[in-house]
Amino acid sequence: MIRSPQRGGSNLKAIVWLVVVVIIVYVAVKVIPHYFNDYQLEDAMKTEARFAAVNRRTPEQVREVVYKKVQELEIPAKREDIRVEPISDGYRISVQYTVTVTLPGYQFTMRFNPTADNRSI
Repeated sequence: MIRSPQRGGSNLKAIVWLVVVVIIVYVAVKVIPHYFNDYQLEDAMKTEARFAAVNRRTPEQVREVVYKKVQELEIPAKREDIRVEPISDGYRISVQYTVTVTLPGYQFTMRFNPTADNRSI
């Protein structure tokens, strides 16, 4: 029987890299959806801020529209967390919320603060 001079070092290296890639993908799957939801909420808030004055909505109606989007995206924010402030030509909308991400052996909090007003593009 002829033995190969290799000792399996490349196999160990491949396994370590595979584990690293799996960990990165796992963390990305847990974290990226929260950033995507924040982006979608901010986009909806910008749309609402631009058209709220034209549609003659009150601050409470604007808050309700934004809160429906918060619920749709399953964002952990309460109605009271949504601030609608009148500005010279419309509204400024802001929401502050946190999301706790739990990973095996580690837990961290992500803070979001999307803001929108009716500035021109």
